[in-house]
Amino acid sequence: MSEPHPEGRQFAFLLVDKFSMFSLVAAIDTCRSANRLLGRDVYGWTTVSADGEAVIASNGLPLKVDYSVADVPAVDIMFVCVGVTTEFPGKSKVLGALRSWGRRGAALGALSVGSYLLAEAGQLDGYRCTIHWENRAGFMEKFPDIECTNNVFEIDRKRYTCAGVTTSIDLMLEIIKRDFGANLANEVANQFQHERIRSAGDRQRVGPERDLTGKSDKLKRIVELMADHLDEPLSAVQLAKTAGLSVRQVERLFLRHLNVTPGRYYMRLRLERARELLRQTNMPILDVAIATGFTSHSYFAQSYRLQFGRPPSEERRTTY
Repeated sequence: MSEPHPEGRQFAFLLVDKFSMFSLVAAIDTCRSANRLLGRDVYGWTTVSADGEAVIASNGLPLKVDYSVADVPAVDIMFVCVGVTTEFPGKSKVLGALRSWGRRGAALGALSVGSYLLAEAGQLDGYRCTIHWENRAGFMEKFPDIECTNNVFEIDRKRYTCAGVTTSIDLMLEIIKRDFGANLANEVANQFQHERIRSAGDRQRVGPERDLTGKSDKLKRIVELMADHLDEPLSAVQLAKTAGLSVRQVERLFLRHLNVTPGRYYMRLRLERARELLRQTNMPILDVAIATGFTSHSYFAQSYRLQFGRPPSEERRTTY
């Protein structure tokens, strides 16, 4: 856990081409609201780019920045804000700056896909992190030695990462809670009508149904188990035993809440992961099949076509 900062902190947000405006604004406005409620500026922020020039967000809006990576002043945490691409002009400058700050013991953070750049710069080695669910499969393939969770945010010593968009709010609320207590964090959350402050233990997307709120806890547990065992699928008996149910009870649970059998749901999870790998990596199709629990290339291709209406090879041709 980080040390409390009752006097507040100064943050910098390093923006790259096509960064996520939503993630950036969510993080900054959370700090702004804390300042307003406290009646003083305890949090400050500045913006940075590779060369100090304006950066275009993923929504097409340009944003002027305050500094280049070469002249940014000392800050408490430097957050990397990335959106739809990890390739952009000035990338070598950004990676070099991240390595330099890391060597000096700086605290570094990432919003959304920013974890990818931290990892490329070697700044997540030995740290736990998270990333937006859509990019997690490719990230884990590219950086297999880095522990990348499916949680909404992670704080591991001097590394602060989140899955982006509304999870940027949760990450900043956690920082505020550590600095000024839970009451202020709750007040800020109420300002945004942020219904529940999620903790680092809360998972992001689990399965085709993005939101299982209000569903059976045992159903959620089984879905989480499925999501954690895509390469070596668990049997129906194993899933049922873990939930303390019979196989028949599990089947009824899925049909009642999701209108699909457990087997079909599990297959959808595996095929969605396969699609992410096909889109995000250059893994051979056979390796993708094995990574998602298929032992037969032909069966994988047939299942993929039935789910998405085209074969894996066509998905790869479209993506690259």
